[in-house]
Amino acid sequence: MGLPAGDTQLVQIMDVALADAARRAGDWLACRPGCTQCCYGAFAINGLDVARLRAGLEALSATDSSAAEAVRKRARAWIAEFSSDFPGDPTTGVLGTTEDDQARFEDFADDAPCPALNPATGLCDVYEWRPMTCRVFGPPTRMEGGDDQTPSLGCCELCFIGASESEIAACEMPVPHELEAELVTETGNSDETVAAFALLS
Repeated sequence: MGLPAGDTQLVQIMDVALADAARRAGDWLACRPGCTQCCYGAFAINGLDVARLRAGLEALSATDSSAAEAVRKRARAWIAEFSSDFPGDPTTGVLGTTEDDQARFEDFADDAPCPALNPATGLCDVYEWRPMTCRVFGPPTRMEGGDDQTPSLGCCELCFIGASESEIAACEMPVPHELEAELVTETGNSDETVAAFALLS
């Protein structure tokens, strides 16, 4: 199945939430074009992220086929380098779900750049189509399933340096986890993978 129609709404919600969080954060938020802190290390993406990345790569192919092929080439190189230690099925790219797989994933490809990261520009070649993890990295966010009463929030280590807990909390970016979960269900893909496999397909 392709990208659910509702993904457009999800992306719009996240764009507005990010803009509002950035406005409230001001200089506390270090995120700028060319900052690649969140572009290194493997992280799990869901079926909706996969569908969005593939749609983005198709869109890039239509406007800049050489850039799209460069992304695919970096994805192939990534998989060639790391598939032997992949904590899951290295053929399909589906991440394993056992405790051992999850423990191995903690340090897997920790210093490897995402294949979507353009090494010449320091920018993401499919930025408008990036996964949700990329969209929430930076501003303070409450993780799915977390206790809403917990005062501490997660944010990029480069952001909010010297800020108090209350200053961080005042800049929290809400994340529509329920809408995302509904859209993941619509894709019919409950597996998790990493960006390289999504970008190779």
